[in-house]
Amino acid sequence: MDSVENVALIGALLKVKNLEDLGRLQNNSIKPEKTASPSPIIDKEAVFPGGINALRQEIAHIFYTEGVYTETKTIKANVAFIVEKDGSISNVKAQGDNFTFNRQAEIALYSIPEKFSPAIINGDPARFRFQLPLTMNLD
Repeated sequence: MDSVENVALIGALLKVKNLEDLGRLQNNSIKPEKTASPSPIIDKEAVFPGGINALRQEIAHIFYTEGVYTETKTIKANVAFIVEKDGSISNVKAQGDNFTFNRQAEIALYSIPEKFSPAIINGDPARFRFQLPLTMNLD
């Protein structure tokens, strides 16, 4: 991936984040969802096609390593995101010691072309918080 593609991916990330921010600002116009029962029954968790290892491989394939600036060889981050009712990804937040690695991890997750199978709670599709620890060895 070259710098032009990276700029395009950053543009896509900014667009998605701006849309999410606008959605939060317009919460008054959104009808509240039905209230969940005190202890919801999770029938099925959100699943990426092919499983967690396929998700990791897809991220490694998309990840723009040239955009990461570091002096250490091994970098870690915990990436949290929401799998929406339609299987799309939103609210990606990466936390780790390296800012550029965190941003590239967020861009990679937003760029995944395939959708998850959504979680099923009490028989209905539901939003599901997902956490994914990432570790990369950069040479």
